[in-house]
Amino acid sequence: MIDVILRSRPHPEQRFRSAIGILGLVKHYGHERVDAACAHALLLNAYALLQFYAATLLLRSAIVRLDASGAVRASLDRLVARIMRNPLAPVILEIPIGIAFSLDQKWIDIMGVRTPDQSLVTNLQALIGFGTAFGFGWLLHRQLDLLRIIERRWLWNLLLALGLILISFGLAGAMLPRPGAPSLPLRTDTLRLVSAVLYAPAIWLSTFTVIGLALRFMSGFSPMRRYIADASYWLYLIHMPIVMALQLAVSQLDWPWPVKFSTILVVALALMLASYQLLVRFTIIGVVLNGRRAPRQSVPAAAITGHAAP
Repeated sequence: MIDVILRSRPHPEQRFRSAIGILGLVKHYGHERVDAACAHALLLNAYALLQFYAATLLLRSAIVRLDASGAVRASLDRLVARIMRNPLAPVILEIPIGIAFSLDQKWIDIMGVRTPDQSLVTNLQALIGFGTAFGFGWLLHRQLDLLRIIERRWLWNLLLALGLILISFGLAGAMLPRPGAPSLPLRTDTLRLVSAVLYAPAIWLSTFTVIGLALRFMSGFSPMRRYIADASYWLYLIHMPIVMALQLAVSQLDWPWPVKFSTILVVALALMLASYQLLVRFTIIGVVLNGRRAPRQSVPAAAITGHAAP
């Protein structure tokens, strides 16, 4: 919430006064209650995701109707493959969000992509940043063999991402006003532009790093990981009201914060996973979220050993 305030006020004095006011509420009411009051903004992230789904499905339907020969889809596949095979893929993919960062006169990299929490109309920076990732991920899923390129480059992507993030965060610290700090030889606008040029590819490098690490070290089948992966989207959709209710429930208890945090985490996960298993996994909701699924059938011993059943 403080991040939103710092970005929304036109003058620094207004931003800092509002932020100090929020911190005063934390001292008076406790961070749990203030967090619960502010957390509803995250619900708009799910709303933005639904917009991307709707737009992509509409666009896909139009392409299927108009591209009966498949030429357009084949061209898109070739373009995605060419980008992914290029060692500069993160630099190519970062161009849209990098331009959006550069044109935002109030942006600093500790903000990341502006979150879509100001209104029901998703801001342009979020549309560009999240929409580019969503759309390219959709196209990449058509050619899963290209993921092996990300797997092979995971270490290189990791080192580059860490380096760029550290440098851009250092520039962000230099841009923040501090009493008594020496004047910088470069203008703030120049530092912001350099920070955007570094931070934008770091987003894609970090994304490729996480995917590459998962493919490299967690590609084997695991029933637990598969179950958590299937449940994750549902958990994301419903976590907010459950977490907020638990925050309010423990806010008046005189417990140390690690105990409160652990209690909220354990109880929330138990409730959400139970709701997924009982209400979602084998219902129409699960079909919408994860595709059609059949209950696991018991496998005859003969099928495991390779011998025919009598």
